[in-house]
Amino acid sequence: MSWNEGGAIDAREAPGRWLQVLKQIAIGSGLMIITTFVHAGGTIAALWALRIAHAADWGLRSRWTRTSLVSALVLMMFFAMILEVCIWAATYLVVGAMPALEPALYFSTVTFTTLGYGDLTLGESWRLLGSFEAANGIILIGWTSALIFAFVHRLATYDEALVPTRDP
Repeated sequence: MSWNEGGAIDAREAPGRWLQVLKQIAIGSGLMIITTFVHAGGTIAALWALRIAHAADWGLRSRWTRTSLVSALVLMMFFAMILEVCIWAATYLVVGAMPALEPALYFSTVTFTTLGYGDLTLGESWRLLGSFEAANGIILIGWTSALIFAFVHRLATYDEALVPTRDP
């Protein structure tokens, strides 16, 4: 892509460039929908697993069991995020934005977590897709944080139920 002196895209390249931008928006939007479904599935599966394991009963046992339950939830949601990162990495490979699996996974992980080292970047024709992944990562990590906070809050109510209150 070349720029003219006024800072605008050269008109001769504009139609092809805009098609590439629209392609990235379509792919990025599609991936955001797919990874949102993966995350919803991971959330449902994690909560189902905790329910099947009778987490509510375990939560009454001790602080160590409550800590174990929170750790299990964190780990299950982390696995969902690994799958989401792999979906983005596979897309980079399919569209030719990354040359091999390891760099695609590395770039995807760094981008999804918004760490952004910058040592590995997408080419100019695919760089917008990377920003979609970063936005997707922020949203899904925020979702996971809210889920963990709600779970910890719920477990904390067990502490309150176990500790007798003192009347003044």
